[in-house]
Amino acid sequence: MGLSERGINIVALESIEVPLAGKIIEVNINVGGAINEGDIICILESMKMENPILSPVSGTIKEINVTAGESVKAGGIIAIIEY
Repeated sequence: MGLSERGINIVALESIEVPLAGKIIEVNINVGGAINEGDIICILESMKMENPILSPVSGTIKEINVTAGESVKAGGIIAIIEY
């Protein structure tokens, strides 16, 4: 009998990290909202270019750690997705 058959749900969390230092210019997600793999999480401006940050998984947004206009450092956590 598998874990799901016993009523045990297995949940994984995916941390979305800032790939390079810059400024968040747009946030496209809300806590509790659904997201699909490939959806744009936010737009990061770095080196005078706008870089979309895409979701690597489908799931539910559990936490957002950035706001529009915020300067961020590489390695910081943008959001956490439960899947």
